[in-house]
Amino acid sequence: MTDAKKRILIVDDDMDFRFQQRVQLEAAGFDVIEAPGYTKARELLESQKFDLALVDLMMEEMDAGFTLCHDIKKKDPSVPVIMVTGVASEAGMEFDAATSEERSWIKADSMLAKPIRFEQLRREIGRLLKG
Repeated sequence: MTDAKKRILIVDDDMDFRFQQRVQLEAAGFDVIEAPGYTKARELLESQKFDLALVDLMMEEMDAGFTLCHDIKKKDPSVPVIMVTGVASEAGMEFDAATSEERSWIKADSMLAKPIRFEQLRREIGRLLKG
């Protein structure tokens, strides 16, 4: 990692999830900005630059995460996006971004199912920020 801290945007309507991830990511040396949902995240994207975004799938609207991922990639395609979701446990549906076709419509570079282990998240962030 370079001398400058990498800035990560965490977007999730679960305040406890945001807090837990922020504390762990800051302890790992990242600068973290939080947004409780799509609307605040859009405001932040207009005024700040992020090195990576961690986005929940279901927020104000069922597909708010998909929409936000699309907005992030439209503004700056180089920003990696990790989508986190509890949809599998809530709805019994599986989502993935393993193939290029899935990534093309999901617009996320990686997907992680909640609850996520920090080691798993840290590994994904390291992989995505390597370039």
